[in-house]
Formats: sequence, structure tokens, C-alpha cells
Amino acid sequence: MKLSKEVYKGLITVVSHLVFWLIIYFIYTYFLGYGSNNTEYVNKFSIYLMPVTICVSYFFLYFLIPKYLLTKKQGLFLLYSVYTFIVSAFLIILSILYALVFLIELNSKGTPPLTKSLPFIILGVYFVVLMVIVFGLVLYNYKSIVKNEDLKNKFLQTQLQLKEQELKFLKMQIHPHFLFNSLNTIYGFALKKGDETPDMILKLSNLLDYILYQVKKPTVNLIEEINHINEYIELERIRFQDTLKVSFNSDIENESIQIPPMLLIPFVENAFKHGSIVNGILTIEIAIEQYKNEFNFSIKNTVKESVNNIEKGIGLETVKKRLDLLFNNDYELNIDESNDNFNVQLFIKNL
Repeated sequence: MKLSKEVYKGLITVVSHLVFWLIIYFIYTYFLGYGSNNTEYVNKFSIYLMPVTICVSYFFLYFLIPKYLLTKKQGLFLLYSVYTFIVSAFLIILSILYALVFLIELNSKGTPPLTKSLPFIILGVYFVVLMVIVFGLVLYNYKSIVKNEDLKNKFLQTQLQLKEQELKFLKMQIHPHFLFNSLNTIYGFALKKGDETPDMILKLSNLLDYILYQVKKPTVNLIEEINHINEYIELERIRFQDTLKVSFNSDIENESIQIPPMLLIPFVENAFKHGSIVNGILTIEIAIEQYKNEFNFSIKNTVKESVNNIEKGIGLETVKKRLDLLFNNDYELNIDESNDNFNVQLFIKNL
């Protein structure tokens, strides 16, 4: 039959206490009987001192220290300590008298074989009590440190779980946003009964495969994210026909470097959704650079009107929150509008 963790821990505590007091008993016999040959008398005399020593020690350890000292009631702790020492001194003297009465033969030859006087015996008892108090304070301090570490770890785990839940929620926001745009595009071609509709559905199917399976992972290979962007661009090429000009350049040192999935596609979506056709063309320029642990992404599209509302769109706001959760201060995101162009630059270090 296996013992429960609590029972096993309780047994260990009891055994350790018994061993400690056994050691104290042997210390008493050595302290009181040093220079004496009557070991039987010394052993019995030491037994009489043990009850008061144990009671006073445990009174400090389990009552005065946790109730007053650890709760920062030093005045009351000092006051009750003085009372305890007065009462315990009386009990120690009483124990010694009982030992003398019951263990010494009251005759002229019956001299106590103890080599220590009464004050030394009392000091010896208080020395043991002091040892217990110091040991107890060290133990309480250790337990406090362990408890604080446990609380800290639980707090960090709770924060991590909250961040994971928030990331999942943000991903859930991105998916409908992306699907809404794509399905609207296919719907438009279906109404016109365009020949491109089956091809668009196939490309959307590939994108959905990426979303449903890869996006569940915390990270994916950078090359997978790039391929995902290429699929999306090809889908938009069909929709815009000759009114779209896209350049997508990538300079990647390590294609297997990890990046959160669906991190870049909202920027690309916004470029197509909020970009404007200027002089008959919607121009979009995308560049990705990766060297060692540094990552740089930039995208620029033509616009005609203010993009203040665009910055507050669900796509970019969601990405900002994800970046804060994922990279903290290890990223820079710059968004501005100049010369009829909407520019986004994302720099990530320690990727």
C-alpha cells in the first residue's frame, strides 16, 4: 500500500523531530556528565530536562514566532518572550529539584555527580531553545522564499496562459477578416461567371489549408509564410487583372528560421484592401530581408486619401497587439503616409 504524499511528508517530519531531540538528549548527557563517571545518573537527570526544553522550544517555534514575530508584532513578541523565559526558568528549576529528589540518595555519601552548577544548567537549556528558534527562523525564511517562488511561478504561468489565450483570440480575429476579403473577391467573379473563378477557389483552398493547420503552431518556417503571401498575391492578381503592379523581393539567409504564422499577411491584406488605383494602377512593393536573428519587412502601396482610419483597422491593430505579446520591446513598427504612398516597416530583432 503506497503512502500518500501528505502522509509521507508527515512521517518525515516526525522522524526528523525525533532524531533532533535524540541528538539534544545526548548533548545534555555530555554537557552534564562531563568529568563524571556515574553515567546512569546523568542519563536519568537529562531525561527530566527534556520535557521543559521541548515545550518551551515548540512554544516559540509554533506560537510566538508565527503569531507575533512573523506578523511584525515585535513588541508583543518581546513581552511574551520575557514571560516565557520567567515561567520556563521556574519550570527548569522545578525539573532539577524533582530530579534531585528522585535520583539522589539523601545521605552523606550521596553527592550529585553533576559537574555543572544550576545557572549553567539553565543556560544550557536556553541555549538549546535558542538553537531551535534560530533553526525555526531559518526554516520559516526558506519556506517563505519557496512560497514566494511558487507564487511567482504561478503568476508567470497565469500571465503566459492569458497571453496564449489573447494570441488565440487575435488569430481568430485575423482569420475571418482574411476569409471575408477572399470570399468577397470570389463572389464578385462568380457573379460575372468569370473563367478565373475555379482557379481562385483552388488558390483559396491552399490558403485555407495553411490557416487551418499551420496557424495552430506557435511558429512556422519563414519560407512557408512567404509562400502563403505569394498565394495571396496570385489570388489578388486575378481580381485586379491589368490594374495591379506588385513587386515582391525577399533576401533570406535562413529559410527555416521561425516566425509566428499569419504575422505578415494582414499588412498585405490592407495594402490590397485600402490601396488606391493611381494613374490606372495599384502599385504595391513588398520586401523581406532576414540576416542572422534580424528580420525586416516593408510594404508600400499607393493611396489617394488619408489613411488615419486604416491604421485603426482590425488587421493592423490586431498585428500590433500580437507583436507586443510575442516580441515585447524587440520590434519596431512604423506606419506613415507620404507622397500618395502608405508605408509600413516592421523590424524584429532576436527573432
